[in-house]
Amino acid sequence: MKALFIGGTGIISSAITRQLLEQGCELYLLNRGSRNGELPEGAHILQADINDEQHVAELVQDLQFDVVADFIAFETPHLERDYRLFKGKTKQFIFISSASAYQKPLSDYRITEGTPLSNPYWQYSRNKIACEDYLMKLYREEGFPVTIVRPSHTYDERSIPLGVHGSKGSWQVAKRMLEHKPVIIHGDGTSLWTLTHNRDFAKGFIGLMGNLHAIGESVHITSDESVTWNQIYQTIADALGVELKAVHVSSEFLAACSTEDYLGGLIGDKANTVVFDNSKLKRLVPEFVATTRVDQGIKQTVDYILAHPEFQVEDEAFDSWCDKVIGALDEALAKINN
Repeated sequence: MKALFIGGTGIISSAITRQLLEQGCELYLLNRGSRNGELPEGAHILQADINDEQHVAELVQDLQFDVVADFIAFETPHLERDYRLFKGKTKQFIFISSASAYQKPLSDYRITEGTPLSNPYWQYSRNKIACEDYLMKLYREEGFPVTIVRPSHTYDERSIPLGVHGSKGSWQVAKRMLEHKPVIIHGDGTSLWTLTHNRDFAKGFIGLMGNLHAIGESVHITSDESVTWNQIYQTIADALGVELKAVHVSSEFLAACSTEDYLGGLIGDKANTVVFDNSKLKRLVPEFVATTRVDQGIKQTVDYILAHPEFQVEDEAFDSWCDKVIGALDEALAKINN
């Protein structure tokens, strides 16, 4: 198989890249080259900014692909550009959308690919929906061979999966745990969530590549395991070897008192109970099974980050904000009790 990835070094795509190269795929990666040191040997690097359309057109002028996948398209103009570049050059175009595009609030917590797409809380999700609409119109009217893939919360060894964190990543929450400080969990922590390790996601994604039955289809790829946010945070604390000191705060309150996009990221996504039905994926890729349990994956991630200080990025602003939120709740409780 001959494939081109736009991106290829992110959380979702890096595991796919590794597995494809191990399988002998002729893989081309189109990116700016800033993270090429992380790539396994064997990939053909097309170093360019995808937004420099003329340069990219020159690089792919004499190339044909079985699959082109764009991991970094977030708005319709990105796909209009891709269509101009790759129309007639690929047998399959895969767009990475997002499971956050599914209906919020959900009318049924069990999500299938037939669940309506609607998210009034998050522009990111609405942009992904618009991208899907654009591509499906091309498929219906021109036969453009599109497959839409919807990941949910996918993680790897470089970042601990969390609900509430700052703009610099998840390490500061782990650091608070190690310092025996309280950490914030949105809501009451009992809503169900699905975490998928990127190596499991990769198995499903590769099974869709070159799959004629996936053309014109939308498919989500997730684990079948659902856990509560309380369980996720407890698993992180256990992996760190510390006691969890949790403070539960309503998602609406967090969204109102933070400069982070918690309106979209929480109310438009993580605050909702989600249970994914992967029946469609398993029909298309019968061998797919997610084999990394949440407790195993989180333990591996925590161990990796503790062993690699370069991923321990501190976030003093977020740390201070957590203290303010928790302090405000303590003050309110004291006033009520007095």
